[in-house]
Amino acid sequence: MKDARLARALSLVTLGWLAAESGLGLAAGFEAHSIALIGWGTSALVEGMAGLIVVWRFTGARLRSPSAERVARRLVAVSFWLLAPYLVGHVAYDLHEGYRPEPTVLGIAVTTISLVSMPLLGLAKRRLGARLGSPATVGEGTQNLLCAGMAGVVLAGLALNALGWWWVDAIAALLLAVTAVHEGRRAWRGESCHH
Repeated sequence: MKDARLARALSLVTLGWLAAESGLGLAAGFEAHSIALIGWGTSALVEGMAGLIVVWRFTGARLRSPSAERVARRLVAVSFWLLAPYLVGHVAYDLHEGYRPEPTVLGIAVTTISLVSMPLLGLAKRRLGARLGSPATVGEGTQNLLCAGMAGVVLAGLALNALGWWWVDAIAALLLAVTAVHEGRRAWRGESCHH
């Protein structure tokens, strides 16, 4: 099935980028002592779970299995739910510690690349998931859109922090957490995710 092969290929491309994004985000975060970038790099690992789930879903005998789709979409839902407490915990920590992110050239570059590339991957996966009747693939695409949103949050936080608007980062992260819970609930029920 051509669309299933494409779903696997897009997930593998995403996994490669997420590995690079995570490594570069963590390196930039440690270099700048930026917990926001360290957290963003770590969140890429959670997002990678959705990619692995879709690769699993469209491999071998699971290709035409309704029960595999049900398991896959529920695992994608759980990966959304793992993202939400991470974001809330990150905001709470930052507020408690009075943390303000610092910009780095590497951090700005990697978040900018994600801000541009992840929506393209996410939208392609959502269209493909709709054609395949695969909420798991649609959910993975939605996670890519959330990744772009998180990249935008980190970039906005870095830019607006210079103006003294440090709180914008916290508000945007909390909105992303609420979105992740909502999309996880929709994925669990098998509803088509939206952004």
